[in-house]
Amino acid sequence: MIKHHPKLELLQSFVDGDLPASLAAGIAIHADMCAFCQQKIGHLTEQVAEASFEQDLSPKSAVIDISPEISAMSFDEIIDQITASNDVEPAAVVHEERLITFKGMEYTLPNTLRNMELGKTAQIGKLSRARLNLGEGEIHTNLLHIGPGGSIPEHTHKGFELTLLLAGTFADEQGEYVAGDFIMLDKRHQHQPATEHGCLCYTVANDALHFTQGINKLLNPIGAFIY
Repeated sequence: MIKHHPKLELLQSFVDGDLPASLAAGIAIHADMCAFCQQKIGHLTEQVAEASFEQDLSPKSAVIDISPEISAMSFDEIIDQITASNDVEPAAVVHEERLITFKGMEYTLPNTLRNMELGKTAQIGKLSRARLNLGEGEIHTNLLHIGPGGSIPEHTHKGFELTLLLAGTFADEQGEYVAGDFIMLDKRHQHQPATEHGCLCYTVANDALHFTQGINKLLNPIGAFIY
């Protein structure tokens, strides 16, 4: 069961359209996997729509000109025209699956990522990474795969890091995570993710990792690779 969700403030920013594309995509993917957050987003969207409607009805709103033809129509006639059917069936939307393979393990990407440009897959040890090219400068977005038995050395974060688990499981000092978990971390958090059977994550970060064990210089290639 999904235990980790975006905070309410983040969901509100998502509904208001104030988030960068990388974080907005992460919330959209999570909402597709989490009925609880999907419901919260729906409720927030209704609140925004109601506020906008009330603003449109305020005395300061622009006056709409009504043509003489419409003004001469009865209320029932207007409703009949609005609700009249043109007998055209809406076309069914068919989404083709987009698959990605890391070291022989195949995954279906979420619909949100289906049309995003993916860079070439790079590998270091049990880690594989494909960059999502969103053009957001210092904010880097990746698909990160950790192979069975793999882990990331203990580290903290210089900036923020979103990890959205798409498939599989991993664990750290805080417990085990399952597909759909939305994990936001920063410099206050220190952990060492490890997976027994392998996992695929959607990650967003705006700075490199800071390793807290071993000789940091030896771990820098891993940090640059993940970021």
